[in-house]
Parts: sequence; C-alpha cells; structure tokens
Amino acid sequence: MKRNYFIFLIIILTAQMFSGQSLTFISENNGKPLPKVSVFGKDGSILAYSDIEGKIDKKVLHPDQEKFQLVYDNYPIATLSYADLDKEVIKLNDVVKEIAPIVLRNGKPAKYIIVKGNFNAYVTVNNTLNCYADGIAAYVFDNETKKLKNTYVEQYRMFRLENQKNDRKQTSSWDYDAALEIPDIKEVGNILDYKTKKNTVIKELKGPRKDQIEITGEALQKKEFAFLGYRFFDVRSILNVSYEKDSKKTLKDFVEFNEISFLKLKHKSEPDYNQLILYTNFYPSELSFTDQADKIKIKFNTHNSNYTTNYWEEASFPNMQKVFSSFFKDDLKEQQNKK
Repeated sequence: MKRNYFIFLIIILTAQMFSGQSLTFISENNGKPLPKVSVFGKDGSILAYSDIEGKIDKKVLHPDQEKFQLVYDNYPIATLSYADLDKEVIKLNDVVKEIAPIVLRNGKPAKYIIVKGNFNAYVTVNNTLNCYADGIAAYVFDNETKKLKNTYVEQYRMFRLENQKNDRKQTSSWDYDAALEIPDIKEVGNILDYKTKKNTVIKELKGPRKDQIEITGEALQKKEFAFLGYRFFDVRSILNVSYEKDSKKTLKDFVEFNEISFLKLKHKSEPDYNQLILYTNFYPSELSFTDQADKIKIKFNTHNSNYTTNYWEEASFPNMQKVFSSFFKDDLKEQQNKK
C-alpha cells in the first residue's frame, strides 16, 4: 500500500514538473492545431517554430524579449507580450490568404510533369538570420515513377547581413550562404513511401483545407563527428508536406512544402556549439506535362541575384524578406542583380 502511494506521488510530481512546459497554437476559426508558426523575438531571432501539433517549447521564451511577433504562412499575424504567451493554448487568427488553385497547363499526359512555383530559403545561426533567398523554381518529374529528374531556377534574389567576420576558429561569425539551397522536393510525388523507411517518425494532420504530413529524422545524437578541427553534432530534419484535403497525396494534389534542417557546429577551440538551421519552403503554382525534360535555367549563385521581373510583388508570393527587413532594416543587403 505504501509503495503504491509512493509511486502515485512520483507520478503527480512528474506531471507537475512537465506540465505547462509546452504551448499550443490553434486556429480560432476551426480549433485545429497550427503548425509552422514562427515566434520572433524583438531582436529578429527565431525563437520557436510550432510542430504539426501546433506545439512549441515554452523554455525558449524569456521575459527580456518583451514582445514576440508571430509569423504564419510568411505573414505577421500577431504581436504578443510574454504574459500573453504564458498559457497552455493560444488561439490565433490564421486567415492570411486562401490557397490559390494550381494552374494546369498542357493538360494532356506526357513523359514528364513540371511543377513550377515560388520558394524562399534562409539560414539562421543561434536563431539569428544569416542569409536569405527567394525566387521562382521549376521541378521536372518522371510521370511514370514520379521521381525528380531536374531542378531549374528561373529567377531569384539573394540577401545577406553585412559585417560577417568569417574567423576560421569562430564558427558563429561565418557567412553560411554555402548552406543555402533551394527546396529539395524530390520525395513529394512518393511521400507515402516514408512509411516504410526506418529512423523516421511520421505524423499526419487533417485540416479543413489541406492534409499535412510531418516526417522527422535525426543522426549524431549521442556522439559528435570530428573533421579538420571542427565538431558536428545533433543533426535533425523536419519535413512538412501538404496536399489537398482527403486526396491520394500525388503530385497533382501537392500544395506546399516546408523543411527545417538542424546542425550544431563548433571549432574545437570554442566552448559551445552554434546552432545552425536551414529553412526551405516551396509553394507550387503551376503543373504541366511535357515530353522535354530540359528547360532554360540559371545558376543559383549566392553571391548575386538574378531576376528580370519584380516577382516578389505578387500578392501570393511568400515574401519573408519583408519580415526580416522589419527587424534588420538596411543591414540586410540585396546582392547585385546580374540578369
């Protein structure tokens, strides 16, 4: 009897210790969890990013940040105080924009499927922006196997913060533009194959307008990897792909792609690891069929921009540069346009 009472006390204490340590964002319009909500601190650092259950860890929020800006679907949707966030559940107005229907061009089936759309990508170091890019890209898939054959960038902009030191032994000072890449959507045509892969965790969320699939994986969790005086640790990725509601999850049903990649890095002389995070996002706008796999493309060179139209002014474009510039002002410099 005493033993059972002791176990009961341990359960109660454990529940108390861990309760209230997470916060859940939900839609005030339908009560569903809100994944992919970014929580920005007053200095522009990205403190948290909600998972498919709408949850973030409260421990990353500190009173000294005072105000927190919440960004959803590439738009600021709320500015809250620390006291506002000291809850277990927060309702947010997530009606930012309707999902634009994908334009179907050359609808007659052919050897290849081309998925064209808008993208953005950015790297943070210790939660602070390091570099940013956005643009228009096209992906060519084999129509039979749904495997990716080619990727083409049509236009893009490149931004970076000035005054990066690039000290060899101080990895937090580096310019990480080499880590910046356009979204890798090669699995979206066969996303359900992940259910047969090991070392991945899959969760699904059925929303009122779309179905979302979150896939997580990790490596180097127990032991670091050393190379040329540098230490690598805690490699993780979170893949979130959305399809039309109650669909078969094919390329024709594909509506959104988001991936976050994590890595901790330091030089052997540094006392602590630096947290590197790469965010990549793609939003399809056109789907077409063709028998030609080759398209006109430009090289994605992070030392310059390359565009011929102001594509970012379109209402549907995922322009996160506006969000970042609201924090970093003129320090976030666009690289010269070499069209």
